[in-house]
Amino acid sequence: MEDKRILFVSSEVVPYLAENEVSSMSYDVPKMINDQGGQIRIFMPRYGNINERRHQLHEVIRLSGMNLVVNDLDMPLIIKVASIPKERIQVYFIDNDEYFKRKATFADEEGVLYPDNDERAIFFAKGVVETVKKLNWVPDIIHVHGWLAAMLPIYMKHYYKDEALFADTKIVTSVYSQPFDETLNIEMINKVKFDGIPGDAVSDLETPTYENIIRASVLHSDAVIIASETISPSLTKFIESSGKPFLPFAPKDKFAAAYTDFYKTKVL
Repeated sequence: MEDKRILFVSSEVVPYLAENEVSSMSYDVPKMINDQGGQIRIFMPRYGNINERRHQLHEVIRLSGMNLVVNDLDMPLIIKVASIPKERIQVYFIDNDEYFKRKATFADEEGVLYPDNDERAIFFAKGVVETVKKLNWVPDIIHVHGWLAAMLPIYMKHYYKDEALFADTKIVTSVYSQPFDETLNIEMINKVKFDGIPGDAVSDLETPTYENIIRASVLHSDAVIIASETISPSLTKFIESSGKPFLPFAPKDKFAAAYTDFYKTKVL
């Protein structure tokens, strides 16, 4: 993977958030590519429960300051950056006071999902792409982890389809086990359609459950990795019948060789 450019877009990354399947793989896979001589960037949201002082986040003024439109509202984009200690890996944080200042990731103290998680996902996807455009950094692969990042493949294939910078970029989505049972805001599909994305391309979002969000993401990806040992049989069947190249689950001690081979032979 030497000199290949891979952009990792994740809803959670250690050491900035607690360890789980998504946050761990969102660190382990970039580290592996970094160790192989690849060029990487990681993007994640700057949730209010990330300790900025401890992790030495700082705002990048030249990248901040633009407004992104979400459902006809102008939302200011703030970009922060930090380095993972000892790894020479830079992490970019997508921030906005309205969406990410609250002191939790996806749900309130009662465990109820935030009602604007749909808008947060749209803002995150647009924020990543607009920032990569400003950096003028052309990724060979964009690898998406976690459901809050799942709008990125959809926006890449429609909203940014004429963006010359990404003409040859391939999108890989990692699919993890279901983290919640609720449904996101039922208006989600209308907010996506507001951006000119055709309704029939995202019909799964009419009922934005976890599985339907992932189905929409998979449909707009070039390849898929099953990243959890257990995902629902219906989602497994959907991935297998999608016609997309897919990598079955590889345990932690074997993922490095499996992912590298998949990138090289099925994605690039």
